[in-house]
Amino acid sequence: MDERLRKKILMFYVAGAINLALGLYVLVAGPGFLPQNTVIWLTLFFMVFAALDFWFPRVLKKRWAEMLAKHAEQQQARPPDRA
Repeated sequence: MDERLRKKILMFYVAGAINLALGLYVLVAGPGFLPQNTVIWLTLFFMVFAALDFWFPRVLKKRWAEMLAKHAEQQQARPPDRA
């Protein structure tokens, strides 16, 4: 896998972990100093972004695999060069 793609995927996982931690923090500690409605919306906000941050690397990996398969198919379909 390309090093740039690997770094992007790692950054999405790190961002997902941070969003998950922030969402759990708001859920646990938020009711002490925030209104209930605000706690719900903030928790939902962080959890949605955490889910997206964990879902998007799967999409990137799938697209990378599709691109490699397409490239291999094109290489097989092309006649060999005769020099």
